[in-house]
Amino acid sequence: MDNLGELYPGETYVKADLESFGEITRLLDGADMVVHFGAIGDEAPFDTILGPNIIGAYNIWEAAYQNGVRRVVYASSIHAVGMHSKMDYIDSDVPHKPDTFYGLAKCFAEDLASLYWDKRKVESVCMRILSCAQVSSARALGSWLSYDDLIQLVERSINTPTTGFTVVYGVSDNDRAPVDNARANYLGYKPKDNAEQFAKAMLADEPLQDLNDPAHHCRGGPFASVPLGESGVASMNIIDDKKIT
Repeated sequence: MDNLGELYPGETYVKADLESFGEITRLLDGADMVVHFGAIGDEAPFDTILGPNIIGAYNIWEAAYQNGVRRVVYASSIHAVGMHSKMDYIDSDVPHKPDTFYGLAKCFAEDLASLYWDKRKVESVCMRILSCAQVSSARALGSWLSYDDLIQLVERSINTPTTGFTVVYGVSDNDRAPVDNARANYLGYKPKDNAEQFAKAMLADEPLQDLNDPAHHCRGGPFASVPLGESGVASMNIIDDKKIT
């Protein structure tokens, strides 16, 4: 990715291939912590996911260990538990139940993080992000993570003195939030935003939902209903507001 827009003060950019252990090892030389958001951000065929999302995760944690990095802050996803029903109680200890190859890769990375804490004392915070985009559907009334709350979550994941291996849900303080973060309270993450402000507009023309469709009754939403290997993002009304300047 070369079009990152203008760098902010204090930022530098170095291009590296997640699938190259040598490049990642050199990149992490001298680092104290790593915030790892790099991956294919959608469902795709397994062979496509394997390199950046699975091998890339191994390269991050192994390079972190070899460089003496203290902690990896990782962008995991609700899709690691996406096939759980919306009627299930969900906290950070719920068993993995991925909805896609993409979600499966998140499960691998979370288990890798747990292993590297248990065996090598590399700390990790795995942020299971729900929907970090503008609210454009009824589902997002529960799953929305505002940009400001995401920033706060990353900051808390960095500045909490001790985390060990932690799983925390990346979600705002929504009235309809479908997950419980009580087990990660020690991070001090206190989201400020609430998607309920968008409820009237989102629900005005919302049709009755077909509960035979996993997109409506599973936590992963559209990712729970797409065939394996096919895009889940393609069926979502995501507003493109990425930084371009």
